Amino acid sequence: MRLEITNSIVLYSIPWLKIVLLNSMSLSAHIPSLHKGDLIYITAPAKSIDASYVHYAENYLLNRGYRVEISAHCLGEHHYFSGTEAQRALDFNKAIHNPEVKAILCARGGYGCIQIVDQIDWDEFSVNPKWIIGFSDVTVLHHRLQHLGFPSIHGSMPLNFEENSKEALNTLINAVSGSPYSIHSPIHSLNRFGEVEGIVVGGNLSIIYSLLGTKDKTCFDGGILFIEDLAEQLYHLDRMLHSLVRSGATLGLKGLIVGSFSSMQDTAVPYGKDIEEIIREHFGGLNIPIAFGFPAGHIPDNQALVFGEKARLNVNESGAKLSFRND
Repeated sequence: MRLEITNSIVLYSIPWLKIVLLNSMSLSAHIPSLHKGDLIYITAPAKSIDASYVHYAENYLLNRGYRVEISAHCLGEHHYFSGTEAQRALDFNKAIHNPEVKAILCARGGYGCIQIVDQIDWDEFSVNPKWIIGFSDVTVLHHRLQHLGFPSIHGSMPLNFEENSKEALNTLINAVSGSPYSIHSPIHSLNRFGEVEGIVVGGNLSIIYSLLGTKDKTCFDGGILFIEDLAEQLYHLDRMLHSLVRSGATLGLKGLIVGSFSSMQDTAVPYGKDIEEIIREHFGGLNIPIAFGFPAGHIPDNQALVFGEKARLNVNESGAKLSFRND
């Protein structure tokens, strides 16, 4: 494993972990690609999940040639969660300490990753890194990994496998296997043209917003920011984006990718702007390419993004294209 961090400062230290705020996205870290026969570990770090979803994903991965292990408490139930905080952290750390595990696939989001993020043995992870996969609430883990200098995968989880598009699952396999691939999105009237290369970062906007006042806040300087969300009020979207911009997190941003904003809600007295108008209002002053309607987020066509890895974004008259690994 190789990690290069430039222009960084230590934010805080706990016995087995140091967190840094990166002034520029110039990370380099390696996580081995998966091959057929490698072990994928499914665990539920947040909300409980019905066993049928997990077993569907298990069978899918077995058919793709991987081995699968389901964590001890993955199918458990403790009130809202799959287990107590201690049980969920224990499951996660078991995977980190098992050198045979090459990828940790989070079973679903919901809420709960913030409760265990500081109980995860990130020191051992740095010695034996592996892919962590998920989206939504798993954005908490993506941000911690961003600080540590490791890539991760914003991709589908077992809760969604059965309803996912072929492209969503294929890009997930491409991401873990190290294959080059691209994601395309159609023309959108509010797109801003341009071509840039940068580190892909971001995730669920509500989670990004919730981390702004914490030590896991990420500066996106030099990055291509991806955002998505689910079931938020339009005025809350505006509030979150105000906070994101005013915090300085978007300074030096190289590009913006707007995924799905599903089941968004308006107030009884209409807010007066739609989702795209609100977002464009906050980022329109930046001289960066912007791609709306990108196929990622809380939708069946949730195509996989490799966070912490360099990619090329091209937005033009034909739509948008995000290419990983020099595709």
